[in-house]
Amino acid sequence: MLEWLLGPRVDIIEGQELARRLKAADAPYVLDVRQPGEFSQGHIPEAHLIPLGQVSRRLNEIPKDRPIVTVCRSGQRSGVAAQQLKRAGYDVKNLAGGMSMWRGATKR
Repeated sequence: MLEWLLGPRVDIIEGQELARRLKAADAPYVLDVRQPGEFSQGHIPEAHLIPLGQVSRRLNEIPKDRPIVTVCRSGQRSGVAAQQLKRAGYDVKNLAGGMSMWRGATKR
């Protein structure tokens, strides 16, 4: 019942764990769902930008053969995106605290 109201439960990943996994051969696909202006101010170097409002119609651009980590500024928008992806059958986690908690490398 709660899943129907709140959407599917999505696990989180801490920034340190994501930074470690990005160095591995089987690194996750990082999906940044912020707006282009936010993205250009700094993003995880491996991140791919698809703003939240476009995620559902651009699923064909997101690989299904590897884990996905969603990212935004605080974790709210990326949580919504993660729920959409989980409903669509993706293996997805949300970055805890978003970019506001990310302590790894950033690119502008």
